[in-house]
Amino acid sequence: MAAEGLGPVIGPAVALMAAAVVAVPLFRRLGLGSVLGYFAAGVLVGPSVLGLFSDPESILHFAELGVVMFLFVIGLELRPQKLWAMRNQIFGLGLAQVTLAVVLLTSAGVFLFGFAPVTAFIAGAGFVLSSTAVIMSVLQERGEIASAEGQKAVSILLFEDLLIVPLLAVVAFLSPVSHGEGGIMAILLPIAGLLVLLVVGRWLLDPFFSLLARARTREVLSAGALLVVLGAALLMEQVGLSMAMGAFLAGVMLSGSSYRHQIESDIEPFRGLLMGLFFLAVGMSLNLGTVAAEWPLLLAMLVAYVVVKGIAIYGVARAFGSPNTAALHRTAMFAQGGEFAFVLYAAAFSGGVIDGRENAIFASVVILSMAITPLILLTSDRLLRPTVSAEGLDTPFELRGEVLVIGFGRFGQVALQLILAQGAKLSVVDSDPDRIREAEKWGAKVYFGDGTRLDVLRHSGAEDAEVIMVCVDDPKVATQIAELLIHQFPQAKVLVRAYDRGHAIELVRAGVDYQIRETVESAFEMGAEGLRALGCSELEVSETLEDIRRRDLERLDLQMQGDFMAGRDRYLTTPVPEPLTKRQGSSKPSDATALNGAG
Repeated sequence: MAAEGLGPVIGPAVALMAAAVVAVPLFRRLGLGSVLGYFAAGVLVGPSVLGLFSDPESILHFAELGVVMFLFVIGLELRPQKLWAMRNQIFGLGLAQVTLAVVLLTSAGVFLFGFAPVTAFIAGAGFVLSSTAVIMSVLQERGEIASAEGQKAVSILLFEDLLIVPLLAVVAFLSPVSHGEGGIMAILLPIAGLLVLLVVGRWLLDPFFSLLARARTREVLSAGALLVVLGAALLMEQVGLSMAMGAFLAGVMLSGSSYRHQIESDIEPFRGLLMGLFFLAVGMSLNLGTVAAEWPLLLAMLVAYVVVKGIAIYGVARAFGSPNTAALHRTAMFAQGGEFAFVLYAAAFSGGVIDGRENAIFASVVILSMAITPLILLTSDRLLRPTVSAEGLDTPFELRGEVLVIGFGRFGQVALQLILAQGAKLSVVDSDPDRIREAEKWGAKVYFGDGTRLDVLRHSGAEDAEVIMVCVDDPKVATQIAELLIHQFPQAKVLVRAYDRGHAIELVRAGVDYQIRETVESAFEMGAEGLRALGCSELEVSETLEDIRRRDLERLDLQMQGDFMAGRDRYLTTPVPEPLTKRQGSSKPSDATALNGAG
């Protein structure tokens, strides 16, 4: 009986997963991206084609949890201080882009399609809310979230998420069936909800996770993380804000918590699965009947809205100092409508501001714009390849090698000499044109490429490489590249140059196969040579060196476990190697251990 009851549920679920498993790898193989693959799979199993799902809206509401968890993970990366530092971008750049785009889109609705001013405003205001899910997926896939342009994109998305509140208040005001107090409550409730969230985050979250940690059960911590994410999202939805905004704020509040990495690892499996389900649900929501009946209007609106919004985005980007290439990339990324448009259109329809036909048309235009975004981005990437900074240089294309080296500075040059000595096949990329030209003078072939970009890594041979050595000198960039490699190219061993002890810990937690601090071995050798100059025998030198290396690894292990301070006293009271103590003329262990945390 139980099996019979589950059959009608499991059957469509299996079909849904099968469609995704086939479509996503196929579309990625074709270079069209996973998002478009999910859309296509959703259209296939939706009510317009196979009809395996008759109510895609309910699935879409559930799948929005993927966007919620995605924003939570992004929030974990942004400490409140960093978010405050972004305020000018959020309320400057974001406000300028949204305002100009709404004005131009409303004008297009009135003068190009003959909509009433209110209808044109609703259509334009919904389309201006870009897809958080699509854009954040693209930024993560390319490893650009931490870049300057990535942070600007995040700022604009945050402002657009905040904009849903006043827009819903405007819809309530315009609605002939709204109540007078709705406008006031639409303002007071979100403020109250934000205050509650801030109080909970400031004083209650860390003690809460500390209590759960004492249970020493990982499932309990996972449940606690889900409770925080979903609770914050539910609270924000109840007070009129978006669930994604609530989850983002919860992530920001937990960004400084000592439990941050554990929470992030617990959320990750749910986030990825639900994000895919969200894109599937958007594809299922596309009504092909409406498309067939209204295709001339839909096509005209799609082209006009994408172009008009693109003009606004490009103009604001240039006005705020972005170079031409960066402005065009942002235009390609933000030119679509987003998932919050469905919320706005549904509210306007239920409030009598727009009719059912207009709701279906506007929603279809948004879905189609989200579906063509991967194609727009693919085209823009090919048209906007680096030409000025890489003039006269070769960029990687379909390279193949056993070892891929990213970064050809002094560290990388020394490291790859050993690889070359064994005759291994190498691919080498670097983002410094001067360094590449200098290498050519000595007969070395280095390609121009940004290792933080997924397409560059693929063209550089990362999919076939057995070993990938990240030798760049910027620790943030090194971590960014390492995380991208670990997630996208699991077949390769990832070896990374670390800047210092803190960076080494960050890399180990990210999951790299090997890391080494850039100066540690040379410093050990310098110390060993100092012992030889003092008259120590080779045996004494090697024993001391081995002991110091062991201590260094043990200290690193303690720090990895977050227990360095607890173990500090033990290290300060452990005697140093006997020969070294005698030659120093001191028996104080702190002389040799005072620099325990250095490097």
